[in-house]
Amino acid sequence: MRGGHVCIVVSFLLLLASVSGEFAGDYSKLSGIIIPGFASTQLRAWSILDCPYSPLDFNPLDLVWLDTTKLLSAVNCWLKCMMLDPYNQTDHRECKSRPDSGLSAITELDPGYITGPLSSVWKEWVKWCIEFGIEANAIIAVPYDWRLSPSKLEERDLYFHKLKLTFETALKLRGGPSIVFAHSLGNNVFRYFLEWLKLEIAPKEYLRWLDNHIHAYFAVGAPLLGAIETVKATLSGATFGLPVSEGTARLMFNTFGSSMWMLPFSKYCTTDNVYGRHFSGGDRKNHHAYHCDEHELQSNYSGWPTNIINIEVPSIRGGDKAYPSFVEIAQANLSGMECGFPTQLSFSAREVSDGTFFKAIKDYDPDSERLLYLLQKSYHADPILNPLTPWERPPLKNIFCIYGIDSKTEVGYYFAPSGKPYPDNWIITDVIYEIEGSLYSRSGNLVEGNPGATSGDETVPYNSLSWCKNWLGPKVNITRTPQSEHDGSDVQVHRNIEHQHGEDIIPNMTRLPTVKYITYYEDSESLPGKRTAVWELDKANHRNIVRSPVLMRELWLEMWHDIHPDKKSNFVTKAKRGPLRDEDCYWDYGKARCAWPEHCEYRYLFGDVHLGQSCRLKNSTYDLLSHYV
Repeated sequence: MRGGHVCIVVSFLLLLASVSGEFAGDYSKLSGIIIPGFASTQLRAWSILDCPYSPLDFNPLDLVWLDTTKLLSAVNCWLKCMMLDPYNQTDHRECKSRPDSGLSAITELDPGYITGPLSSVWKEWVKWCIEFGIEANAIIAVPYDWRLSPSKLEERDLYFHKLKLTFETALKLRGGPSIVFAHSLGNNVFRYFLEWLKLEIAPKEYLRWLDNHIHAYFAVGAPLLGAIETVKATLSGATFGLPVSEGTARLMFNTFGSSMWMLPFSKYCTTDNVYGRHFSGGDRKNHHAYHCDEHELQSNYSGWPTNIINIEVPSIRGGDKAYPSFVEIAQANLSGMECGFPTQLSFSAREVSDGTFFKAIKDYDPDSERLLYLLQKSYHADPILNPLTPWERPPLKNIFCIYGIDSKTEVGYYFAPSGKPYPDNWIITDVIYEIEGSLYSRSGNLVEGNPGATSGDETVPYNSLSWCKNWLGPKVNITRTPQSEHDGSDVQVHRNIEHQHGEDIIPNMTRLPTVKYITYYEDSESLPGKRTAVWELDKANHRNIVRSPVLMRELWLEMWHDIHPDKKSNFVTKAKRGPLRDEDCYWDYGKARCAWPEHCEYRYLFGDVHLGQSCRLKNSTYDLLSHYV
């Protein structure tokens, strides 16, 4: 969810255009649309702002997100260009910012020799596309203002209208559908677009439009039930790795309409179907009421591993101040012959997303009133969709849900008054982590709860990432392979494993502690004409998974397999993985030769500085890919 490293829907074309027209499939018709996620698009100034006491002013088209030089030298001016009005989502009266356009808006947020590599987002993906021969007009970036709520994106910028036109333009330009690749918050954006589209075109045309314009949807690191870090950013601030205080980051974050978009919510609570109500003549304004089933009442944590928030609130308010410090409250309690101990309250995911939590701390935190207003107006009362509800499988032909697992991930917090004034009035006293199928506190103590089979990707908990397993049918094929290139000796396959809807699938497979695996869950039988797959990548970090060569390799092979007329299976084979690029070849010092001698050879070129660089592919990419049909 953090700055240039997170969050993102992206419609991707990549993988299919390739080497100089050699492929038998008509890959040239496929295209992709990149829609970046939270804090992963450049924002530029769209006004003139004179910054006092600083030689650096903001002029039209100057970088705002992310220009670290101006952030360091004129942080107050920078905040004016970043913050929005928390109630109506308008710009600051002295400065406004708008998202940049084109691929340059998403490749490096802060270009430069030092800052460029540190803020790189999609640059490596674009390089991969170019290396495999993908045409320039096949990659279409559609950045957006990631500070806005979904309804404001459409109201202010007509974003979803433009996105629909982008898909249609890509179809006319190249003659085929697009590939959608979503990362983090981008999945939420894409989900909202699909719901918006239902009300935009005729019902009988909806599925036909999807089939014609979208070939496959790759959901990477999707917070399908929300993300816990959103709560931390709301109460104590998340700096996105920037040189600002947590209090400053909190002030900024809580003015964004998107601050509520990734709140954790219960998988047992849904809303009325606005699509059905709209076309049956029902009232669209009343669809946002929550309906929770009996499992919500029986569950202690709304289907999450533990309570999301445990917070200390004073038993009485101290003094005449609206938001007193903890010290003032304690003194007031003692002077009134009270014991002065605060009350600890715990809140589940449902109580966070439905506003119960913010109502409970309303007297002790000035942000609560604004957040409640935003939560109700922009989410629960949204005329298209209440995003804080679990989503079903989109009606697309091909869906691949991809995420990292087995990393230490935050799943709960303990907050207490800090004794400091707002915005630093809360402090995190303890954190609950999930790791290796157990829950631990920050001090290392085991915590009771309902941990999943494994842990998440350091940012999004496992139960939120793995919700897409519910999109699989009653019979699932499971394959586990090493992430690195392999000869097939460590491939494990279980076919026709029974899967109960609403329950996790836990494969009974071995795991070597020194090997990182990919576990594939694949189903092409349950829905005629549709495929669903879930890929779990060991130790893949949420913010860096989109840069992973392993992920890019698997995406390329799957898409190349899809367009090949002679493919023999519904999914690409997992039997082996060999090198596909010169970069995949390396020097084996133990055998004093290039590894993978059947595919790689030593071939020195001027400029090589070590043996590994001189290891290059023997054959063309086409010959290598022929093994994966």
